[in-house]
Amino acid sequence: MNATTIKAGVMGWPISHSRSPRLHGYWLARYGIDGTYEALAVAPEDLAEQLGSLRDQGFAGVNLTVPHKKAALAVVTSLSPTARAIGAVNTVVVGADGKLEGDNTDGFGFLENLRQDTAGWRADTGPAVVLGAGGAARAICHALAEAGAPEIRIVNRTLTRAEALAGDLIGPLMPWSWDDRGTALAGIALVVNTTTLGMVGQDPLDIDLASLPTEAVVNDIVYAPLETPLLVAAAARGNPVVDGLGMLLHQARPGFEAWFGRSPEVTAGLRAHVLGSEP
Repeated sequence: MNATTIKAGVMGWPISHSRSPRLHGYWLARYGIDGTYEALAVAPEDLAEQLGSLRDQGFAGVNLTVPHKKAALAVVTSLSPTARAIGAVNTVVVGADGKLEGDNTDGFGFLENLRQDTAGWRADTGPAVVLGAGGAARAICHALAEAGAPEIRIVNRTLTRAEALAGDLIGPLMPWSWDDRGTALAGIALVVNTTTLGMVGQDPLDIDLASLPTEAVVNDIVYAPLETPLLVAAAARGNPVVDGLGMLLHQARPGFEAWFGRSPEVTAGLRAHVLGSEP
């Protein structure tokens, strides 16, 4: 590494599981950029100090993952309207003056993944169902509302959390009881699972798809496994399905462009590399 090398990375605790270094490393090599992207293990109590020293350490910026996305709100110098609305930061850019600009690109990644994998998809086609009410659900609900979804049904195992999310964001958000999750699928154009149900090591997602229109897009943001039981069941009945890996890949694009000065592409080669099927 020399004086012109551009440095970026991802902060988390723990961080060894992150696929972001493999993702950004692929782009750096593909575009011949003199840069590095490091996995940075940062304990919660050290976040403010580590973010504050990014400029001194020569970093152009970082991504943030669990458990730092909310805590960063109080540390960065400025917030994008999206990060402010969602209440979380996943991308930090260090300005020339050392100031930290916080953004959230999760919703961008979600929409771009759907647009790439489902030709012609539009948020305003019909109602959407979002299963879950955590951080990912917040970003996705905000993105869907901004993109023109006429109705967003938030279905969560704890109804009060769905109600709180619907009250926090601006848009046509409606909380639904978990017991009514099958009924909520009637007449929709999109269903998104943001819960951990169906993930490796977790319970399966138990939902009756009988009311789901066959043209509705089914998206699971889980990517371990890549084909969740929900996606397998939906594909078997003829629904277009979108896995969760693309959201991870697309959400990385704005940060990479801000730090390294190149707008990267999400390709089949990138997917294979991040999944580990290419060297």
